[in-house]
Amino acid sequence: MLRVVKPKTKQARRALEKRAPKIKENVKKALLLHGTSTSAVVKGVLSDLHHIKKDGGNAVHWTRKNENIRPFEPAGAAPLEFFSKKTDCSLVVFGSHSKKRPNNIVFGRFYDNHVYDFMELGVERYKSVKDHGGARKFSPQVGSKPCFAFIGEAFESDEKCRQFKEMMLDFFRGEEVDRINLAGLDRVFVCVATATKVLFRHCAIRLMKSGTKVPQIVLVDVGPSLDMVFRRNQTPGEELRKEAMRTVSKAPQKKIKNVSSDMMDGKVGRIYMPKQEVGEIALKKMKGLKRERREAAAALPDGERKDEARKKLRQNDEQ
Repeated sequence: MLRVVKPKTKQARRALEKRAPKIKENVKKALLLHGTSTSAVVKGVLSDLHHIKKDGGNAVHWTRKNENIRPFEPAGAAPLEFFSKKTDCSLVVFGSHSKKRPNNIVFGRFYDNHVYDFMELGVERYKSVKDHGGARKFSPQVGSKPCFAFIGEAFESDEKCRQFKEMMLDFFRGEEVDRINLAGLDRVFVCVATATKVLFRHCAIRLMKSGTKVPQIVLVDVGPSLDMVFRRNQTPGEELRKEAMRTVSKAPQKKIKNVSSDMMDGKVGRIYMPKQEVGEIALKKMKGLKRERREAAAALPDGERKDEARKKLRQNDEQ
């Protein structure tokens, strides 16, 4: 297992703080890797999933073979937990191929670098992004949010379909945001549940002219397209599920000095203003506004003040 090493530099300390538990977690990263033996279909599926997920560096794709990985065995899942901790990935997609289970894809999730659940699917039909011409037809915008469409009652009633729905939402959701620009909704993942299969399609959203203000929405299949059958699955225990779903009701907020909230005014702040002596402020003053002349003028009686004022006006007129 990995050694627990204390950070010696600021960069290492920041990296550990980034991996530490938070109230609002980071975007879930996915690790895609191969088993001992794979097929061209499995390699193509992993490559296309990495192409969709890699925006923002949220996917790690290993192309070399990895031995002794058996996700549904207690000892066989230990390498995946090790890789999860090493790469800081909470999602995994494992591809393998054998005579008993051809074109096998395993989706998995981790909680605290330990196995949370697994789902095994067999690919019966596959059409890649290149076969659809997706590189020419569609290029997703950076930071765009996908739509999800789950068609079929099985996604609410069947246990495996519900688990598949949760897997897809976790895998493709990306960063959580408060507001969405409708112009950024440029793609949709369509999943259709049948009796024994699930059909997965990735479509681009095209807005066509309709003759009205509301455009006509057209879905263009850009790949990958997968027809998959359910095989094995592993669900988490009740205690583990409660621990993973536990949330904090409200994030603790640091108290800001001299700032309070009011029901009517909202956010109210107080500022400190020292006593200001206007007479002592260093400003550009006229010759007649000097402090000595003001004080001397203030000491004169009212009649003499008027005489002095008339004299100054007369001098100004002469000049």
